[in-house]
Amino acid sequence: MRAPVNVTIWDGPAGPAPAILIHGTLSWAVSAFERQRPLARRRRVLLPDRRGYGRSPDLDDGQVTSDYAVDARDVVALMTGGVHLVGHSYGGTVAMIAAAARPNLVRSLTLIEPCAHQVASDDPVVAAAVQDAREFMSGARRWTAQQYLDLVYPAGQPRPEPADRLQRAARTALNERPCWLADLATQPLADAAFAKLVIVGDWGTVPGGYRPGMAQVMERVAATVADRIGARLVRVPGAAHEPHREQPDAVNKVLEQLWSAE
Repeated sequence: MRAPVNVTIWDGPAGPAPAILIHGTLSWAVSAFERQRPLARRRRVLLPDRRGYGRSPDLDDGQVTSDYAVDARDVVALMTGGVHLVGHSYGGTVAMIAAAARPNLVRSLTLIEPCAHQVASDDPVVAAAVQDAREFMSGARRWTAQQYLDLVYPAGQPRPEPADRLQRAARTALNERPCWLADLATQPLADAAFAKLVIVGDWGTVPGGYRPGMAQVMERVAATVADRIGARLVRVPGAAHEPHREQPDAVNKVLEQLWSAE
């Protein structure tokens, strides 16, 4: 049996259904969602560190350092009594799998810039991005964690602290199971009665460290996912791949509105 993951809990009123926030790659929960702390004024918020990140144990697997399918099982174990699920990037893949597995325990599902590329793989732009990612990662996996960080965070760009936790996150990210190759079942989510929301940045300004063309790719993935699962699509001005960090007030407002309708 795998050791449980680390879960940070922001205590809030016990009456409303709690929220589970699932972070993306190269991050950990309290760093990724630090600007969502105000959401705990109205409900409990659970922030699990995915395996290989933060204070959670490593994934006991000789092939990969992180696996969305394992993460989804960890999240399902936290989904007692009904929850609001939020997943960013890689965490969006995790949230989709968990919600499809136990729709009866989901009050709402929010996907922030989900890297669910296979859902939109018939789009030539997305298909090209997947191939680019395959080629990029085949070379990147030979890099050191520091080399990867230097690419993702160019000189002068702030980096999450503490440094040792970021180094560990980089090592995990270099060898995790690619979420953009996940074969995701969208019909169970489309059939589910709970509210669904997909949030995407407008990518008006593209920060350093992203692959070329990512703005167009994420727009097409987000729009396709929203259409396939019957979700409302919200575009956040002034944000790129991290709307919840770049425009936290706007994202928090949308989440509170969604959750208040439970």
